[in-house]
Amino acid sequence: MSGYIIIEMMYDQCLFGKCEVGMEDSVYEYYSNVIAEPIEWLWYPYIPLGKLTVIQGDPGEGKSTFALNIVARITTGQAMPDGSPTSGRHVAIYQCAEDGIADTIKPRLQQAGADCERVAYIVDDDIALTLEDGRIETAIRDTHASVFIIDPIQAFIPPDTDMQSATKMRSVLRKLASIADRYKCAVILIGHMNKGSGAKTLYRGLGSIDIAAIARSVLMISRDESRPGIRYIYPIKSSLAPEGPAVAFSFKEQGGIVWHGRYDLNTAELMDSITVKTTKRERARAKLIQLLENEDRPAKEIYAGLGDIGVGSRTVEKVKKELQVTTYRSGGSWYWSLPKPK
Repeated sequence: MSGYIIIEMMYDQCLFGKCEVGMEDSVYEYYSNVIAEPIEWLWYPYIPLGKLTVIQGDPGEGKSTFALNIVARITTGQAMPDGSPTSGRHVAIYQCAEDGIADTIKPRLQQAGADCERVAYIVDDDIALTLEDGRIETAIRDTHASVFIIDPIQAFIPPDTDMQSATKMRSVLRKLASIADRYKCAVILIGHMNKGSGAKTLYRGLGSIDIAAIARSVLMISRDESRPGIRYIYPIKSSLAPEGPAVAFSFKEQGGIVWHGRYDLNTAELMDSITVKTTKRERARAKLIQLLENEDRPAKEIYAGLGDIGVGSRTVEKVKKELQVTTYRSGGSWYWSLPKPK
């Protein structure tokens, strides 16, 4: 049989869906073959296992103290702040760039009551750790950690990455989210609120809205303006469960946290109390990302949406260019799309 005939027969087989040459791995699968799994929780409904959670707030509001309190609870098997039980004693990795390991972090862990035999950190004296670092997966895998905490996220951004860059941040965080899912580890990113601020707290968080978009839970810590000694932690995004109520706490005089339980509060008012004035371009940027983060939209819908918050077409065009929004025509209308992650 000649080589020409063999090639012709292979072509015919491929034409009729029988070709297996170079097709060992299919590029698609059917959802009927997927086994559904329930969401597991480190703390329901605030911190899911295997997902990214963001904890944000202004400096000095207690984000790190809160994180260390959570570490203490999961390493000793204590109930969560609202009384929810934990599932035994687990390992935590706490990676902090702002405090000394020996003179600050270790004493604070001890003060919180953590089992330091179950609290690890990644040694990065010679090579600074970033969110793309392979040591993160190695540490989570080898310690079987249930939670990995980055404090603050701003200190671990790769050198070639701008936190305002939607494309790059989405790529970096997708990799981190994959690690979280692979090992069923809750990855918590702690960050300071930016000063530029969007009218909505979710958008004045940690830079690119993609950080909040990829996170399945975003928690806010802020104080009660009428009672400055009281802080609340409450959800401003909850993709996997109904939003839980605010949980109140205060600081002990000698350090540490006193929990005051759940409070039925108007969290929208709490968020309004910590928003600051923004430029028109900042509002336009936040709104445009909000409109396009989940799906492409018609241009006329974009202009209308930004017009509703007082943003004119000139500002819209400038922000469109900044965000590298692409356009295409479909069904007689022009659509806008955010750049896809590389």
